[in-house]
Amino acid sequence: MAKGSGKKQSKIANEVYEAELFRLQAELVKVQLWARDTGARVVVVFEGRDAAGKGGTIKRIAEYLSPRVVRIAALPTPTEREKGQWYYQRYVAQLPTAGEIVLFDRSWYNRAGVEKVMGYCTPQEYHRFMRQTPIFEQMLIEDGILLRKYWFSVSDKEQLKRFRSRLDDPVRQWKLSPMDLESISRWEDYSKAKDEMMVHTDTAQSPWFVVESDVKKHARLNMISHLLSTIPYTDVPREKVVLPDRPASSTGYERPPRALSTYVPDHVAQLRGDPEKNL
Repeated sequence: MAKGSGKKQSKIANEVYEAELFRLQAELVKVQLWARDTGARVVVVFEGRDAAGKGGTIKRIAEYLSPRVVRIAALPTPTEREKGQWYYQRYVAQLPTAGEIVLFDRSWYNRAGVEKVMGYCTPQEYHRFMRQTPIFEQMLIEDGILLRKYWFSVSDKEQLKRFRSRLDDPVRQWKLSPMDLESISRWEDYSKAKDEMMVHTDTAQSPWFVVESDVKKHARLNMISHLLSTIPYTDVPREKVVLPDRPASSTGYERPPRALSTYVPDHVAQLRGDPEKNL
């Protein structure tokens, strides 16, 4: 989204959002079962500016899914050894095997964004990336991987608002890094890098899908709904689960005394206070 061009939207009602999100999450469970049953391999790439809402969307996608089937790949800064490898090598190691889905919270496109803007790669490495990436992705697709790429687009005004909200938030301060702060002053540099990336890597075989994310809840519903529409999943028949009757109590078992076990302290009791004082 261009600087300052965020569109004012009326927000969806919370009860409508929660109901639709749960419906979509139920469909994602079907996708998981379908992938495991058919051996499908799915890769979903999440890219976009800092604070654009990628992490929140990934969290909602994975919320009810098995980590044995759905993995989140969020790679740290490459080690010295990884810097000496073929650029795509550490990302290839994260690709799914049969019956797996991998969600890339940032991906090989780091080279087209932060590495380009911050000067972490040479011009030669950058131009090689732009030339090789469509070929690399075509190889993945030809091998049967379902590749989906999403760019989360946030306005400068909304991004700054989200950064400010993190300043004094004890559970989200870790999300505000020096790199985030640098991105504020380099807004146009990142815009140019994103535009050039799209020119070279938005192909017919591996297109980019842009998610407007100034309203996080809208972005989540729109992205998940679109993802589901692009995957040819079907319902997988499952045997009905019937809970067995609990067997009769055994006459030979006695539970050990509670004093022999170490229990966690009752922290909740401190929060409740003395029940007698509350009467």
